[in-house]
Amino acid sequence: METAFTRLVGVRYPIVQTGMGWVAGPRLVSAAAEAGALGILASATMTTEQLRAAVQEVRSRTDAPFGVNLRADAGDAGERVRLIIDEGVRVASFALAPSRELIARLKDAGVVVIPSVGARRHAEKVAAWGADAVIVQGGEGGGHTGEVATSVLLPQVVDAVDVPVVAAGGFHDGRGLVAALAYGAAGIAMGTRFLLTSDSTVPDAVKAEYLKAGVKDVTVTTAVDGLPHRMLRTELVASLERAGRARALARAVRHAAGFRKVSGLSWSRMVRDGLAMKHGKDLSWSQVLLAANTPMLLKASMVEGRTDLGVMASGQVAGVIEDLPSCAELVARVMAEAHTVLDRLHATGPHPLGTLPPPG
Repeated sequence: METAFTRLVGVRYPIVQTGMGWVAGPRLVSAAAEAGALGILASATMTTEQLRAAVQEVRSRTDAPFGVNLRADAGDAGERVRLIIDEGVRVASFALAPSRELIARLKDAGVVVIPSVGARRHAEKVAAWGADAVIVQGGEGGGHTGEVATSVLLPQVVDAVDVPVVAAGGFHDGRGLVAALAYGAAGIAMGTRFLLTSDSTVPDAVKAEYLKAGVKDVTVTTAVDGLPHRMLRTELVASLERAGRARALARAVRHAAGFRKVSGLSWSRMVRDGLAMKHGKDLSWSQVLLAANTPMLLKASMVEGRTDLGVMASGQVAGVIEDLPSCAELVARVMAEAHTVLDRLHATGPHPLGTLPPPG
């Protein structure tokens, strides 16, 4: 299936595996890329040395195009941009809008720039700055998310920009792909659906928690870092929501110390990153600390399997996912379903509404 997105990045199918921290590592990314989708490495939880090694490992596993997700507000964003240029990575994606300068630097090097956005105005801004495409995530998506449903946000963005738009938030099958294409998107991006594959390195016990979750077991909370964050509702999430200010601050400091040890960041760098997060937002200092080290809460579950100590970011689609296919099986299934739906639509002939007289 060829779309403006597949032509832009050189993949076979209009499907993106999103860059999920502690989840989107070399094994998952290379499997998604080999399956014909665009696999995206999550770099925020890696040091620059780990990122370089991960890029090289993906390249050793597949010749297909892949991307790297970057945090635009990270203090070493410029260094990471230089790394992916040097390594010849095809796509740079961003969880937050990158600066005009970063976009220009990447484009000058031939890297395709695809920021993720959650509002029409953000899409308009990055498109005006030269972004090659945008991923637009509606409120159904996992992790940090907004309040507007994909079905409302997606057509707004499609109408507002002239670059390919990839739809995210609520997608898991071929019917969703066809729906997104009908809205004018050039593809879909999926996070939770790729997390729940046999190629994902997430521990089996954690995958089991996702598989047994219903739609109502996925919630949005601001208790983790002060920003709306969609995840599975667990006792830890409930305790964070009940915690008082002093308890929350103590927990935040403890996790921040752990993140500093894993990431190699200095306290001064973490404070600077925290201040960048706090700017323009009404966050307490405990929330700023948690925002700076939310990766540790994710690591506890996604790497260590400690569902009692970690959070599990999740899209609402977790409530309707029931199996763990390989990436190859998943992509093949999505595309087969999409073609079946399209064939069925073509076979129905003219729509009954077409026989009605025009309004007025």
